Amino acid sequence: MPSLSLSPPLTPVGEIAQSLRGDGYAIVSPEEVAKIAGVPLNDLLSLNLLWEGLPRDPYLKDGGRYRFRRHVSYEIANDALSMVPHRAHWQSLNYNALHGGIERWFEPSPVALTNNSAWQSLLIGIAHILSGIKPVKTWFVEAHQFRIDTTDGIGRPTPEGAHRDGVDFVAVFLVDRVNIKGGETRIFEANGSVGLRFTLAQPWSVLLMNDEKMIHESTPIQPIGPHGHRDTLVLTYRSNGFQDSPNQSQ
Repeated sequence: MPSLSLSPPLTPVGEIAQSLRGDGYAIVSPEEVAKIAGVPLNDLLSLNLLWEGLPRDPYLKDGGRYRFRRHVSYEIANDALSMVPHRAHWQSLNYNALHGGIERWFEPSPVALTNNSAWQSLLIGIAHILSGIKPVKTWFVEAHQFRIDTTDGIGRPTPEGAHRDGVDFVAVFLVDRVNIKGGETRIFEANGSVGLRFTLAQPWSVLLMNDEKMIHESTPIQPIGPHGHRDTLVLTYRSNGFQDSPNQSQ
């Protein structure tokens, strides 16, 4: 794995599984993401409007007002997608020292997104690739829509710092970058010192990670014009149920 690269090395669809097994990550272009979903890229780009009007994240412990988000959960079995009743997002303190240990109830993603066939095909397409690496009966999937803005001068995509998510695989999609600098992605081997840094710049490019092998973070963003913001989609895939607090049931 190279130590420094601001333009990410891209992985073709046919080599994603090998990269995730070996390197622990793969970075995929928007065109290849569209192939994974089996839809025209324009169908994914049309989803960008559904990042407008995200509610502010009320749980930030640093007092910031820069993060907005929505959340939806699914089960995927035999390439069939089922949305589950709306649930809290929960992580243990082992994986999120800043916001772990509490139930975070975010507003659900809009029906215009969850009913969209390109959206559904994308989640299933990613699951299909991951099942080729780790065959499981059911994937438990959480989808997070994020907007980080620069209204207060700086926005922090990962205020918890470099971290793992406590799942099997993570997909971080860049949806859009508007009037910002920064937002560099950094990934590190969980059991080593080798890392990679780069900037996702193309809408619907994605970083796929084996969460057991990789630690990740994104650097703060600053405005270079009015209304600076960075929109992302984070999908997590877990094979042994959702992460639940002691107060939640599987």
